Amino acid sequence: MSDGKFSKLTREGERKNIEFKENLNSETHLLTERKQQLASQMKYRLEKGNGEAIYFLGVDDDGHLLGLEKRKLDETIYVLSELASEISAKIVEITTEHAPHGEVAKVVVNRLQNNKTDHLLIGVAGHVDHGKSTLVGTLTTGSLDTGTGSSRIFLDVQKHEIERGLSADISFAVYGFDKGETKRIKNPLNKREKAVLVEKCDKLVSFVDTVGHEPWLRTTIRGIVGQKLSHGLLVVAAEQGPTHITREHLGIILAMELPVIVVITKIDMVSLERIEVVRQEVFDLLKLVGRIPYLVKTTKDADFLTKNMNRHLVPVIKASPVSGEGLKLLDRIFSRLKIPSLVEESEKPFMMYIDKIYSVIGVGTVVSGTIRQGTVKKGEKLILGPVSSGDFIPVNVKTIEMHHYRKESANVGDVVGISITGVEINEIKRGMIICHQDYNPRAVREFDADVAILVHPTTIKEGYECITHIETIAETTCFKPIEQEYLSAGDTGKIRMRFKYHPFAIREGQKLIFREGKSKGFGTVTRLTS
Repeated sequence: MSDGKFSKLTREGERKNIEFKENLNSETHLLTERKQQLASQMKYRLEKGNGEAIYFLGVDDDGHLLGLEKRKLDETIYVLSELASEISAKIVEITTEHAPHGEVAKVVVNRLQNNKTDHLLIGVAGHVDHGKSTLVGTLTTGSLDTGTGSSRIFLDVQKHEIERGLSADISFAVYGFDKGETKRIKNPLNKREKAVLVEKCDKLVSFVDTVGHEPWLRTTIRGIVGQKLSHGLLVVAAEQGPTHITREHLGIILAMELPVIVVITKIDMVSLERIEVVRQEVFDLLKLVGRIPYLVKTTKDADFLTKNMNRHLVPVIKASPVSGEGLKLLDRIFSRLKIPSLVEESEKPFMMYIDKIYSVIGVGTVVSGTIRQGTVKKGEKLILGPVSSGDFIPVNVKTIEMHHYRKESANVGDVVGISITGVEINEIKRGMIICHQDYNPRAVREFDADVAILVHPTTIKEGYECITHIETIAETTCFKPIEQEYLSAGDTGKIRMRFKYHPFAIREGQKLIFREGKSKGFGTVTRLTS
């Protein structure tokens, strides 16, 4: 047995979602009182495992492999399945191994999922210190801020972020609704709380909190361009009003053709006169870019907007995470905001752009991102790439998690982490895709795009280089104008673009943003050339 899969079992106390059972039988363990006890025990294991429990059958309480003859093992598995159905769970995997007195089985039990959960993915943008993370922290926890940014700490995960009060990377936060009732998390850093929230809500709102500091514009663009966002949320501090960063972030949201909501925050820190000045500045800015601002004062306003909102109509809400003003209106909007139809994308082959890569002890290599199309299931065979040669590597899906909730499958629009085997972690790069084989990805070095130049001090000629963002791709590209010799600020035209160092999987119709320092322009991929 020294070479067996189960020869080194994790003790029950070390992983609280693990349970050892010598055997179970219908006559004893399905009697009402004993059945309830065992079902409660399974529910506890599922909660500790964020929706997954692992049973080892034919094993004593100390983890010794005893084994069961086939008839007894089959009955034990049957009893386990009956217990699972009692608490809306099911057996999803069974593996066996020989033991001294028969067979030992590892049985994985998962909660049944609510596949009808609606999911809003909101990209949060705005100038540094305008209160983005504080607003999101207050919305997701329901705890008002002290006036010192205390609620933002839940979104800052690095030591220097907490010390400086400045976000340096994209962070995710979530809250939700169940039959219209708001559901929040006391501590968003608690993985189990997040998992329970995902399980119980029929509508989730995930916030992609981006970076407001100008040197990290690349990270902000990644947060807006690299996720399959349904809406943008632009935060403007009443004490400062719209800034050049506000305008730049708004431009990125509009370039992605997203509906946008504007929140004027920190209204507790300034006079009513100042709030009115900033409101007018926000209205003027929105009108300048062809949008219709609509001040939300009542729930009636919120309900009107959620029924009629589009890319042109922009709700503007005055709010304070300190006093709580405006937060119920935001809840109302998010609870009733229509989810963009994803029926067409859900029927396509699975594909996700990789945003983050990391290794988890006991899980292995994990890639995370937002599912662009289709559905992915645990145990499926996928391909990942392209690598430098342009090839795609076959990989296997081990587990799928969304906000630390273990899932058997995930759908278009979900933000997930997928643990995979078949590839070394150093072979994976941000901007690669993971997909079904029949997605038929193509590794591309060169493509054409229709672009608009926003800001550029000189002219863009053949040989010009800058960073281009497509989905989670951020790569140096070389430009060559097609129909004219050069392009300058305010011009539109066709450009041939070439990834300088690495091929990527892209398709016609995808939006792009290119920048050199500040964002310079945006466009759409029109043709793949090589």
